[in-house]
Amino acid sequence: MFGRRRKKRDEQTERTGTEAAPQREGGAGAVSFGNEVEPEKPVPGPAKEADRHRATGPWDSEEDFPEAKRMDLGSMLLPMEQGTEIQVNVAQDAQGKQKIIGVTLVRGKSALQVQPFAAPKSSGLWDEMREELREQVTKQGGKAEEHDGTFGPELKALIPVKGRKTEDGRQLAQRVRFIGVDGPRWVLRGVIRGDGASKPETMAEVEQLFAGIVVVRGDQPAPPSELLPITVPKQIQEQMAQAARTRAAQQAAQRGNAGRSPNGAAPGGPPEGSGRS
Repeated sequence: MFGRRRKKRDEQTERTGTEAAPQREGGAGAVSFGNEVEPEKPVPGPAKEADRHRATGPWDSEEDFPEAKRMDLGSMLLPMEQGTEIQVNVAQDAQGKQKIIGVTLVRGKSALQVQPFAAPKSSGLWDEMREELREQVTKQGGKAEEHDGTFGPELKALIPVKGRKTEDGRQLAQRVRFIGVDGPRWVLRGVIRGDGASKPETMAEVEQLFAGIVVVRGDQPAPPSELLPITVPKQIQEQMAQAARTRAAQQAAQRGNAGRSPNGAAPGGPPEGSGRS
């Protein structure tokens, strides 16, 4: 590049008979004081196609994202807005241990479950996920159609509610929206239920929650589609443990009551407090 500029100045000298502006050598190299060469304007590289769908969020932790009060859950920073409840979703693994599989933000009559997944550097994993979700919905007897939403392509689905039918015997179904975005080596997926999936006036509120999430990918290697680790603060861990103990006590009490007759006696035994002679 510099060779081409020098050749251009030599040709100009031969045509006009004037010498090009002098250069001064400094610590940073050659510095020109002439005006014969206009500075080149930087040409921004093309952004990834998927990035345009998250121009206002969700964000990557390495980006300049808007300041807000957020809860640190390891791989995600979730917005803590007034009127929004954050619930941790857990499931048992093969060893019977509880594992966090996602987080649900509840606002009014809307619920947004979010899950961060590892992804390759190239975009396109959300496309594969949508196709898998479509197949799952169809196998359950539901319907799913693709729409162009706020964050790009999304799925709007009708999913049958197991064991729920109308008085005339028709299967009840709930409306669900599957949204997602491709980020730098991650995909953030959201499942919207309730009013946020069916009422336009509340859709924007739920979408704002999704857009306010910051994904912390980290440097740890992970295969595509693997759920990124979600951690919760110690206070929430204690609340989860207490809730688990309460459920266990309630289940134990229900099992104990199941073996008693309505008057409180065990089957075949005398009523409580009656005594024996």
